[in-house]
Amino acid sequence: MRLIGLDPGLRHTGWGVIETAGNRPVHVADGVVHVPSRAPLAERLVELFRQLNAVLDAYRPEVAAVEETFVNKNPASTLKLGVARGVVLLAPAARGIAVFEYSANLIKKSVVGVGHAEKAQVEMMVKRLLPAALLATPDAADALAVAITHAHHLATSRRIA
Repeated sequence: MRLIGLDPGLRHTGWGVIETAGNRPVHVADGVVHVPSRAPLAERLVELFRQLNAVLDAYRPEVAAVEETFVNKNPASTLKLGVARGVVLLAPAARGIAVFEYSANLIKKSVVGVGHAEKAQVEMMVKRLLPAALLATPDAADALAVAITHAHHLATSRRIA
């Protein structure tokens, strides 16, 4: 199964595509969607949607997994991130791709083993689990961690069933 992990952001949205081969995830591609920060919000959201659709066209995932939004101290920033996250959820869902959501703590616990792991720890474990990954940015590493989390949870639920 091919799946995409998405780490939402208004300026930088990380994405990572993996395939599951038995019990082991295999790296396909990863990167970041960059949206100009000076454009009006509506234009930024359209650009985010366009670029995500280009990634979805290129890699054709069967499933998408998205990191849930955490609450910032700044309510305006949290609201804008939530709007961007809506676009990130919409892009695969509009294509009929099933979308799953995971909290940041669950992702860190699934990949590192600790729910409050640092970004550097997540990146190191992603590199160990997916040695072929380039991980151009921490956003791409986070997106691959989301994909790995979904792959692990999917495998576990299949075993239980």
